[in-house]
Amino acid sequence: MPEIVPLEWTGDTLRILDQTKLPQEQAVVVARTFSDVAEAIQTMQVRGAPAIGVAAAYAMVLAVKSVETLNTDRLISYLSEVEKEMANTRPTSANLHWALNRMINAARQGRSPSELRQLLEEEAVTLHRENVAANRRIGELGAELLPKEGAVLTHGNTGALATAGYGTAIGVIRAAWEQGSRFQVIVTETRPLLQGARLTAWELVQLGIPTNLIVDSAAGSVLSSGEVKCVIVGADRIAANGDVASKIGTFSIAVLAHEFNIPFYVAAPTSSLDLSVASGDQIPLEERDPDEVTQWNGRSTAPKGITVRNFAFDVTPAKYLTAIITERGIARPPLDQALGGLVETQVAVAANVPEAGQSDSGAASG
Repeated sequence: MPEIVPLEWTGDTLRILDQTKLPQEQAVVVARTFSDVAEAIQTMQVRGAPAIGVAAAYAMVLAVKSVETLNTDRLISYLSEVEKEMANTRPTSANLHWALNRMINAARQGRSPSELRQLLEEEAVTLHRENVAANRRIGELGAELLPKEGAVLTHGNTGALATAGYGTAIGVIRAAWEQGSRFQVIVTETRPLLQGARLTAWELVQLGIPTNLIVDSAAGSVLSSGEVKCVIVGADRIAANGDVASKIGTFSIAVLAHEFNIPFYVAAPTSSLDLSVASGDQIPLEERDPDEVTQWNGRSTAPKGITVRNFAFDVTPAKYLTAIITERGIARPPLDQALGGLVETQVAVAANVPEAGQSDSGAASG
């Protein structure tokens, strides 16, 4: 299957596949400064929690390349300011904060400006590679949960575009398909920016996986039909109790799946776990520009003066989840206990992601 490359590090620049132009055009944005990356994240030229984290890591590398006259202490101070600015680009994403924290910790190991820059670049490249490996492991573990036939419904975009490569929920779908399953995928259009219609549908077409696109409001009718055997989505942040912040509309689909006794799976790397947050009501939920709702392609689709609440995310309570699939294992209820075990495992192995084929050492079931 063809590989989609959402992010490419050249050593001096970060090449970003511009998701705002898809599917009509495959354009590349070249980021030369950390501000370029910040703008790309804010404008959603790059989006998806894992992809945002990786892009932010490279932003930190670009930041120190632009200030060659600072000593080590002043570089650390400067990076702390850059970290704050980058953290505000998409506040809901746990992966963003996790990646920035890793980069700051790596920088603090540098004993000279040149060593600091080298360590930062090495950490960003490592983080990039780890994410791809984690996604492939998520796919390997999650594939067994998907049906051999029938239909799988997904919401939002969780493919290679949303990560450093391969994808999370779409990675599971891809892995199951590669192992011989022959289901069809039902993709919601995912308003307001049509991430399902523009991005997920495009990725699945590239992969040759049969896909049906539906409007968001058709989800209830489709789920009630009996053809959907499971729902699988991604996550931007997962609280300690298993509540999941994900693309707006996920909550509604989870409730519908529960009503019709359809398994509801979340696929995400452990970098999306935030055990410092007890429950979903403590997760900051981003609201975006009203123009994303009132306009499309520069044309007005709503009357002037209308008040808009443009929520980017919602929280799905843990009680609606059948399982959370991570590279460390599959967490099943009670999710608070299972997720805690996964994080303990991650710390124990110093965050080294196992390659596909290694035994699963997660505290939850593999």
